[in-house]
Amino acid sequence: MQKRLTGRVALVTGASSGIGEATALALAEAGARVAIAARRRDRLEALAERLAPLGAEPLILTADLVSETEAQRIVAETEAHFGRLDILINNAGVMYLEPVAEADLGRWRQMLELNVLSLIAASQAALAGMRARREGHIVNISSVAGRVANPNAAAYAATKFGVVGFSESLRREVYKDNVRVSVIEPGMVATELREHIGHAGARQAVEARVAEMRQLLPEDIADTILFCVTRPSHVCINEVLLRPTDQER
Repeated sequence: MQKRLTGRVALVTGASSGIGEATALALAEAGARVAIAARRRDRLEALAERLAPLGAEPLILTADLVSETEAQRIVAETEAHFGRLDILINNAGVMYLEPVAEADLGRWRQMLELNVLSLIAASQAALAGMRARREGHIVNISSVAGRVANPNAAAYAATKFGVVGFSESLRREVYKDNVRVSVIEPGMVATELREHIGHAGARQAVEARVAEMRQLLPEDIADTILFCVTRPSHVCINEVLLRPTDQER
């Protein structure tokens, strides 16, 4: 099979598990060199061992992306190491669910910083190089929660609606530079994301929904991302909403 991303460099955030891990592997299998970023270095090292035989030349970047300066740093280090950055996958995020009346605003602030501001900071940092080369692709991971706001998910939905809005605005700013922007909005995916939910009632509600359906797998999202970033340069997949077949909303 032809390796469609040979010569390309990708940076994947939130790469220590789930969608990020699966995406790093998919990009490597397609021929890309891959930088992987997350907090858990042990997980990144294990992933790097799987990426190396694929020719990905993995670059491990340990970072807490709640900090916008860390988001900027990993982009700069990727460019310094590989000489360029062609594909940025903004995947890192958390999901804190709880009723507004009981919300821990400190926790919600952290979610806003990671899910939105860090994503914006990394995108901003990547733009100079992409514009100079007149090519590049930024893929932002949102959620079905960026389309449908449910009880207990007010702040999470706010972050994901924000990612959708940011992505479309950014696309309209950079399309003339031949820089593509895609936003991916998955429904229920079998990942560690739900482990972040500290509110017992909110977590039980989500788990009850999950028990009624066949969830998407991280590899399903990775396949979708790979499809987006391997289109011809005149094609930009702006937005993809995908749910499990069994998910109604």
